[in-house]
Amino acid sequence: MGKTFADKVVLVTGASRGIGRTIAEQFADNGAKVAINYNSSSSAADEVVSRIRQNGGEAIAVQADISRVGDVRKLFEAVLQAYGRIDILVNNAGVMMTKPIEAFTEEDFDRLFDSNVKGTFFACQQAVLHMSPGGRIINFSTSVAGSMFPQYSLYAGTKGAVEQITRQLARELGPKGILINAIAPGPINTELFTQGKSAAQIDAIKNMNAFGRLGETEDIAGTVLFLASEGAQWITGQTIRVNGGFV
Repeated sequence: MGKTFADKVVLVTGASRGIGRTIAEQFADNGAKVAINYNSSSSAADEVVSRIRQNGGEAIAVQADISRVGDVRKLFEAVLQAYGRIDILVNNAGVMMTKPIEAFTEEDFDRLFDSNVKGTFFACQQAVLHMSPGGRIINFSTSVAGSMFPQYSLYAGTKGAVEQITRQLARELGPKGILINAIAPGPINTELFTQGKSAAQIDAIKNMNAFGRLGETEDIAGTVLFLASEGAQWITGQTIRVNGGFV
């Protein structure tokens, strides 16, 4: 087992399932101490922590609704109390909602922007306050932002904002020795993606990339770990599309 991230403390938001869980587990497998953030799925988060500890790793679960700035602050306080530092932040948590423009409400707008943009921005703020030089921040966008999909206007809009926050912060954080990048996954084989879709719809989406399959959570986690590694020390302010040639 590699120990690439030995002595590093990693906070992964939305890590109780899906992509976030795989990211957290892979960091732990590589020696990191990992904070598993969740909003409502306490049992799922505890399961991730248990799996990591059974494999000899270190992890804690911390509840926080990242759409609330007060919760974001409490989240970082809990991680600092447990481990004394934060070296890597992965802003994976977010929500997705697709509707025709006529169907969106003000409440929908606020929910998407609060979770996907406000949560990411203020988590970045807290990270910068507590990170030392060499810190890494990895945000999450979507490959949909590079295409044109009906009913994705609001969701893609939030992720476009995340990409610009990432890009603009790169110059600001460079003198502090902190690197910041974004991942833009394509369609990934998770419950969140597949629920509500027919087999025919999923097959059609598979055929939109170069390999004729959905991405797996491991495909995304591998890129996240690379961006957090020493091998990525000359990469900042970028959005990396991890989508098998989807766009």
